[in-house]
Amino acid sequence: MKTIKELHRQDKPREKLAGKGAKALKNDELLSVLLGSGIQGKDVRKLSKEIISLFDDDFENLSLDKFCDIHGLGMAKASQILAAVELSKRYLIRSNKRICSAGDVYDELKQFSTKTQEHFLTITLDGASHIINTRTVFIGTLNQSLVHPREVFSDAISDRAAGIIIAHNHPSGTLESSRADIQITQRLKEVSKLVGIELLDHVILSKNGYYSFSDEGLL
Repeated sequence: MKTIKELHRQDKPREKLAGKGAKALKNDELLSVLLGSGIQGKDVRKLSKEIISLFDDDFENLSLDKFCDIHGLGMAKASQILAAVELSKRYLIRSNKRICSAGDVYDELKQFSTKTQEHFLTITLDGASHIINTRTVFIGTLNQSLVHPREVFSDAISDRAAGIIIAHNHPSGTLESSRADIQITQRLKEVSKLVGIELLDHVILSKNGYYSFSDEGLL
C-alpha cells in the first residue's frame, strides 16, 4: 500500500474528492479526508484502515474508548470521528424512520428498557411522523420539578417539530404509571398546547414491555 506522499496528486483522497466527488472514494479514503493527517510513524491511510476495521467489527457500539485504543489516535481525532458518525446516524434516522404506534417507540428506544437508571427521552417528529431527533433530556429519578417543560420543548421548537413523544424507563420492570408520571404528562400536555407542538404519547419502557398513555386514553 502506497503512502499518501507516494500517491499521484489526483489519487490523493482530498484531491480525488474534489475532482470526482465523495461517492468515488473508498471508505478508508473518506476517513482519510476527515482525519486530515496521520501521526508520526503511521500514515493517514494506515490509520484510516485501522479505524475502518473497527467500524466493520461493531459499528453499532462504537465509543470514544474504543477509538482511543487504536495506537496513535488521540482524544481530539477520536472525538471528531465519533461526532461525525453520530451526526450521520441522526440524519439517516430522520430521513427514514416513522413512528406510527407505541410499539414503534419501544423498538426505537428499546436499548433504554434495561437501563439501571431512569432516562427521560424525547422524540421529535415532523408532520408525516418521521423522526427528526431522539434525545436524552434527563437521567435520574423523575419528578415534576426536574423535568422542566423548557428542557423538553426547546429542542422541539428548534427542530420545527410538529409533534413530540416523551418516554422514560422503569428500571424496576413495572409498567404501571406512577403519580409523578401522570403529573409530568399532564403538565407537558398543557405546555404543548401553548407552544403548538402536539404531545403525541408518553411511553413507559421496561424489560417487560411498554405502557402507552395514548393507548390507555390518557392523552
